[in-house]
Amino acid sequence: MSEVRVGKNETLDSALRRFKRSCQKAGVLSECRKREHYVKPSVKRKKKSEAARKRKST
Repeated sequence: MSEVRVGKNETLDSALRRFKRSCQKAGVLSECRKREHYVKPSVKRKKKSEAARKRKST
């Protein structure tokens, strides 16, 4: 969980920018996008094997 403390002389914009950066580093947004829709286990396996095949061919 990301947490940002706003300093005395710090603007809200800079604190928000730091918060966004910390969320990006923690992978919060990518995790949200991944969990946005349910993906069936069979589809997960199919995508995983396709990605492995793609990596192997390049």
